[in-house]
Amino acid sequence: MPDQPHAPHPQLFTWEFAADPYPAYAWLREHAPVHRTTLPSGVDAWLVTRYADARQALADARLSKNPAHHSEQAHRSGRVGIPGERQADLMTHLLNIDPPDHTRLRRLVSKAFTPRRVAEFEPRVQQLTDRLIDSFAARGEADLIHEFAFPLPIYAICDLLGVPAEDQDDLRDWAGMMIRHTGGKRGGVGRAVKQIRGYLADLIHRKRADLGDDLISGLIRAGDHGEHLTENEAAAMAFILLFAGFETTINLIGNGMYALLRNPDQRTLLQQSLDRGESGLLETGVEELLRYDGPVELATWRFATAPLAIGGVDIPVGDPVLVVLAAADRDPARFSAENTLDLARSDNPHLGFGHGIHYCIGAPLARLEGQRAIGSLLTRLPDVRLAADPADLRWRGGLIMRGLRDLPVSFTPR
Repeated sequence: MPDQPHAPHPQLFTWEFAADPYPAYAWLREHAPVHRTTLPSGVDAWLVTRYADARQALADARLSKNPAHHSEQAHRSGRVGIPGERQADLMTHLLNIDPPDHTRLRRLVSKAFTPRRVAEFEPRVQQLTDRLIDSFAARGEADLIHEFAFPLPIYAICDLLGVPAEDQDDLRDWAGMMIRHTGGKRGGVGRAVKQIRGYLADLIHRKRADLGDDLISGLIRAGDHGEHLTENEAAAMAFILLFAGFETTINLIGNGMYALLRNPDQRTLLQQSLDRGESGLLETGVEELLRYDGPVELATWRFATAPLAIGGVDIPVGDPVLVVLAAADRDPARFSAENTLDLARSDNPHLGFGHGIHYCIGAPLARLEGQRAIGSLLTRLPDVRLAADPADLRWRGGLIMRGLRDLPVSFTPR
């Protein structure tokens, strides 16, 4: 569907847009649901905003995840993909490859995210959650991003990967560099990626002599048993699990708590449910928070390998396609009362974790962390409230993720 020239075109990717992109996405869904635009990096890409088109694109094998199908110069300069990954030799991970390599690597890593393994990890997630709340509960105030939502998934994914406790603060610092520089100067992210790559290479060498029950040890064993997993693949897989596993969960917790603080009626219903010892509303509530203001605004890069049409628009070979999950998950053609937070929403096939063969492999762990984090905050700090004017809050720059820079709250000291 072509743009309608008489309709005012919303500005995209400004700071005002970052604070509330949903009106602009509503305009695109109606007037230009498959829209070619120039991104802040200078790359031209197609934005897909309607739910039905988004599901089609996410599952279309003609849309490759491999940046080799796009401009070599664009990727080398960090304008597509994760800055610094090429220079650090971290390209061969699940977000950058297609079948059959994707099938092989996903099969290996999926063993760490079975329902049984995630259930076994639940006590550790609760322990981390309680320890972090303990660190600020007596103070009566906190920044829920820096003091809670950020460290929780970092320590959890470090435990899962098998990073020794004495090294986890280093990983936390490097991850913080990636967060702080996302959307800003590319060099900061690239330096952090190189430091993480160097650490992972060293850790893999150390673990070969002392294998454990962690994910990195599992990747090493797979390589040693004929699965053809190279050391670069193992390092890249560990890197992307760290990278994708912490920022998404930070945003799930931060965006989720912010939405609850801005919707007191829904927050009260959830607290009452938790007080009764019920878990059902928390479970459906986390799914609704993923739909309403999810942690991933745009799905990661895809590149057309053959001519195709999305929503009646022809996409040329080589063009990048970005599926706007935030727009698709508020499509009134699929979701009733699309702009309303409804924690009890039962018909909720949101795309917050993607769709198709690239569906988020860590979704069970993200759900667990989101439920434990939000449930524990509301239970232990029942009068928690926003300690800033919403207009003063800032959202992190960047193309793919959506998350707050900080979330100051106050509460009765405990």
